[in-house]
Amino acid sequence: MFNILLCGVGGQGTVLASKMLANCAINRGETAHTAETIGMAQRGGSVVSHVRIGADCFSPLIPKGCADTVIAFEPAECVRVFPYLKKGGKIVVNTQPVKPTTDTLAKSSYEAAAMFDFLKAQGADYAAVDGAAVIQALGSAKSLNVALLGAASALGAVPCTLEELETVIRTAMKPQFCAQNLRALALGAELIRTNC
Repeated sequence: MFNILLCGVGGQGTVLASKMLANCAINRGETAHTAETIGMAQRGGSVVSHVRIGADCFSPLIPKGCADTVIAFEPAECVRVFPYLKKGGKIVVNTQPVKPTTDTLAKSSYEAAAMFDFLKAQGADYAAVDGAAVIQALGSAKSLNVALLGAASALGAVPCTLEELETVIRTAMKPQFCAQNLRALALGAELIRTNC
């Protein structure tokens, strides 16, 4: 069994990314379960997606301390779900903070550096992906989710190859979005290969 927890805020494509991972497993003939704990996720609230791959999995929700990998689209959300990561698990995290709607309304703020200080203090095995650089290179934030999947695959943090993810992009996405997402996948992988 392999457990992957994806977290971010509404509008970042967390749910789509979880479905892509599940489709990779299903295409290989494996069993995959997904579930979302969304709350007030419509554009700005916290989103957590659970992906569990393997025939011996009977519940779609990952228990605390059991996630093999956390893919965090936002640093504060990464810290919030950290208790789900198992000892020795891996994290792929976007360095660019995205304030949830609740923080914007409360006029509160935080520094991403404090989130990474927490991860370091916990001895977390994480790969930081410069989300701002990805967005600049792609000219859009819409494919950042796919770039993070590319990074996770190149890191070996998910049981999906880049080729399997490419197949899902070509078969499950509308044709007009394929080229951009294939670029994002390759860029995410390249960032890991050049920085790790």
